[in-house]
This record gives sequence, C-alpha cells and structure tokens, in this order.
Amino acid sequence: MRNNTIALVVIFLLVALALYVVLPFPHPSWLVRSESTASADNFAGLKLGLDLEGGTQVMLEADVAEGQTLAAGALDTAQRIVENRVNGLGVSEAVVQKQGDTRIIAELPGVNNPDQAVETIRSTGQLEFVDPKGTTLQQGMIVNTTNNPNAVKEAQAAIDAGTRESAPVPYPDQVFETAMTGDVLQTATARADQFGKYEIAFLLSNSGKDKFYNFTSTHIGQPMAIVLDGVVLSAPVINAAIRDQGVITGQFTKAEAESLGIQMQYGALPVPLKVVDIRTIGATLGQDSIQRSLVAGLIGVLAVMIFMVSMYRVPGVIADVALICYILFNMAIYKFVPVTLTLAGIAGFILSIGIAVDANILIFERTKEELRSGRSPRLAVEAGFSRAWSAIIDSHITTLIGCLVLYIFGNTFGASIVKGYALTLAIGVALSLFTAVFVTRVFMRALLGTQMKTETAHQIVGY
Repeated sequence: MRNNTIALVVIFLLVALALYVVLPFPHPSWLVRSESTASADNFAGLKLGLDLEGGTQVMLEADVAEGQTLAAGALDTAQRIVENRVNGLGVSEAVVQKQGDTRIIAELPGVNNPDQAVETIRSTGQLEFVDPKGTTLQQGMIVNTTNNPNAVKEAQAAIDAGTRESAPVPYPDQVFETAMTGDVLQTATARADQFGKYEIAFLLSNSGKDKFYNFTSTHIGQPMAIVLDGVVLSAPVINAAIRDQGVITGQFTKAEAESLGIQMQYGALPVPLKVVDIRTIGATLGQDSIQRSLVAGLIGVLAVMIFMVSMYRVPGVIADVALICYILFNMAIYKFVPVTLTLAGIAGFILSIGIAVDANILIFERTKEELRSGRSPRLAVEAGFSRAWSAIIDSHITTLIGCLVLYIFGNTFGASIVKGYALTLAIGVALSLFTAVFVTRVFMRALLGTQMKTETAHQIVGY
C-alpha cells in the first residue's frame, strides 16, 4: 500500500506538471523549449506546421547551363546546405525537400522574420573569399569574381527585369580574384563581444587551415572581401595571420551578423541555385482544419469514454481518467520536445488514443477471466495486468518499429507528412504503454486497497 501511495503521488505530480506546461503560462526556457503564442485555436501554444500555421514557401532550382547535367549527389548536398541555413535562422521544423531532379522546396512555418529568411535562402551561390587588390569594396556591391565572372551581367539583367532590387555596380568590367571558397570554413557563428557589438567568429576546416594562413599571412593590413552570389557581404581588414580561427568585426546589427554567419557557414553550394518562386501561405485553411479536428477529437474521446463506462463500470471510469492523463502527457511532450504538429501528426495522435484504450480493454478482459475462475478481485486485477502484459508489449513494440521505419523514410526522402505522422504516433504509443500499465494499475490498486466486501469488489470490477 505504501508503494502504491507513492505511485499515486508521482502521478498527481506528473499531471500537475503537464497542466503547467500545457496551459498558457509563462515558462522558463529550461522547462519548455516551445513557446508559441497561444490562441483560441492553439490554446496550448504548440508549434504548428505550414499546413496549420501558415508561413513562407520558397522554391529553388539548380542553375545549370543548357546541355549540362548535375553531378551525382549535388542536389542532395545542396538540399542539406539549404536546410542548415534555414535551421540556422531558428525556423522550427522547416521542411526542405527535393522536387524532381533540379528543384528544392523549403517550407518555413510560422517564421518570425520572413524577409530575413527569404533573403538568406535567396543568397544561394557559392561563398568566396576575394582579394580586392587595393580596390575598395563595400557591403552590397555586385562584383565579378573568377568563380563567377558574369555576376554583374546577370544581376543587371535581373534588375532591369524587375526581379531584383537595384544595387551598386562600381566595377562592371573588372574580375576580382577568388582566393578561397567557402569549403575552408567549418563553423561561423554570430556573437556579441564585451561591448555588446556583434561579430562573426569562424573556425576553419582541417583542409582549409593552410590555405587561409598562407593568404592572410601575406595580406596583413589589406582587406579581404567575403562574396556570396556576386554580392559583397563584408570586406574586413586582415589584422593578423589566421590559421585555426578568427573573428570578423564591423558595424553589424544582430540580424545582419546572424545572416552573415549562416551564409558563411552554409554557403559552399555544389551547384548554383536560383529562387524561382516565393509564396506566403495563410493559415485560414489550417485554422478550419484545427477546429474540425478538435470537434472530431472531442466527439471521439467522449464516445470512447461512454463506451468504457458502459462496458466496464468503475474500471471504465478509471480508464477514462487514465485517458485524460494520457492526453495531457502528450500535449506536454509536444510542447517540451518540441513537436511540430501537422494534419498528419493530428491523425497519428488520434490513432494513438485508440491504442491507449485498447490496452485497457485487454487488461479488463483478462481481469474478468480471472474473476470467473474464482480469484479474489485484488488477485484478479493483478493477474489481469500480468496476463495482458505480453500482448500489450508485443503490439506496442511492433507499432514502434513501424513508426521508426516511417520516420527514417520520411527523414530520408523529405516526406514531412510521413515523418510527422510517425513521430506523434510513436510518442502516443510509448505514453499509452505508461498510462495503461502504470497509471491504470495504480488507480485500480488504490480502489481495491480499501476494505470492502467481495460482492462489492466484484461489482466494481465489472463482473
């Protein structure tokens, strides 16, 4: 009895914690990693996918000359780099996947700064470290480089066509020498110095250390331009020879420093990409889907609860209480991980509710069989849980294996729908095992632990 009392206290504490996490209260960052804005359609402040929350969708296409083909694996590498860029912006659960043999689609749900995200993705050319050779280059200038000798011509054509904003082109005929490309970098991170000014700290790769040192050691006191897609991102002065790591300083805002850091770290694309389509997706349809899903979910849960009470009496009530605990635990985990909820994810969650109820049904039916064999209610309940355990664990493990396969498939092939479905279903299956075997069992033990007549106990357990 003492152990069961402790277990009851643990359950109540978990429920209280789940309520605290789910309800729209201010939470410390160490407790809740997802702090989306709560609303009438999203009372728990969960992170929603593009289909539910809306956001920005960007379509990129490999910019190759006519008659040329992409190298094997080039588009896969470009996809990973674009995904890293987007993730570096702090976009939650962005979906970056290939479309056909030449296109990449990036879905950015609920971005806080869509302009910044689009501009970061728009800068899709190869990163270059350029030697100005005494020429003054400033941020925003468009220049030709040895790796991109037609940058000015292409940019001017886009400006004339109205697809690109005007930018200074002070040296239309000059081609600046590319000293190194972005593959010499390992990391590049924006940070604030001791005076609160933002700078970019970078770490060189093993293959790029010697190249960077040889160049910087012979150009101390001279500028080195950082160029991406023909646009000068920055032109810092080399103050010392750099072999392992260095810092780029300047009059950067926080957004500029973060964007520059992302572009430096993930700018070495194996193939140039161009933005062919940018669209903003509203959440009107998603809000309607959420409302319909909530109504359908509530009706389904109420129907299940009524069925459990009518079939199993008091154990059915206990199963319903365990089901409420199960839903709370799911919501809390979705917010803590955090899980980005999509329509497919909602389907996975609803399916997991059925799995949770099914586990209780197995337990109660086994308990009835033990009662019919003449066992006391307390022993029948314990035997019912023991006999049902093997069937419950087998079904849950096989479902988890299926979820794992689906998640790997979705992650590998960019099938976000499959990935979201597998994740929410896996979380639900794991929690259903906990609530069925632990929560329901503790409640049943607490109920039957009181002094009561055998006849009353038989009525309580539904036989």
